Amino acid sequence: MTLQEITAKMKEGASKKSAFGNTVKFSTDQGVVYIDGNANPPAVSNDDKDADCTLKMDFQDFSDMIDRKLDGMTAFMTGKLKIEGDMGVAMKLQSILN
Repeated sequence: MTLQEITAKMKEGASKKSAFGNTVKFSTDQGVVYIDGNANPPAVSNDDKDADCTLKMDFQDFSDMIDRKLDGMTAFMTGKLKIEGDMGVAMKLQSILN
């Protein structure tokens, strides 16, 4: 899956969700996906903006997480996912991404 395909998939999912009051950025070696959870529905883009919470990971692991082949908590516990900023926002992501 490419970054553009992941972004499109996340836009589709976000269109069915409500605002969650925070900004989140997934930062990979192939680019970023930025979610503005202050918008209703949340806005998804590839803009590299400051966020309340930044999740850093290898692109393949990110793709696997979006495809539900890799659990976010497992990725974090095994060091594949690094979180910068508000950890509480990262915890909200489970319900946002599903």
